[in-house]
Amino acid sequence: MSEQSGPAPRSLTTRELEQLLEDQQFGVLATVKRNGHPAMSTVLYRWSAAEQVIRISTTADRLKARQIRNDPRVALHVRGDNVWSFAVAEGEAQVTDQPEELLRFAGQVDDAAAFLEQQAREQRVIIKIPVSRLYGTALDITPAP
Repeated sequence: MSEQSGPAPRSLTTRELEQLLEDQQFGVLATVKRNGHPAMSTVLYRWSAAEQVIRISTTADRLKARQIRNDPRVALHVRGDNVWSFAVAEGEAQVTDQPEELLRFAGQVDDAAAFLEQQAREQRVIIKIPVSRLYGTALDITPAP
């Protein structure tokens, strides 16, 4: 390593990875196309550390939902506070329209019945990802003064 090269990336701890997922709300979801190539889309997600589950709301007709029904293998890439840190959560996703999953994603709603009726009209579904592998790195660089 030369003097001008910086520090090597370090693996994030489980606690750091979970905190990164908790702190962020957008990520890039990778699904598998029928031809085997990856498809990527930016998504809003919710992370449950207690369950080790990621939830993403979408509509039933979206490509990502159709691809997951065909091949459930997915990965979610989440950028940290700087370009040098990230987390990746991998798992086999399920697409569900179960009311409890829609409510869990939404959080607190004033009128659950009205909310669920609206979700049904929009054909909303939840992509539920039980995380089987979680990893990421950070490059601890201090900016020059």
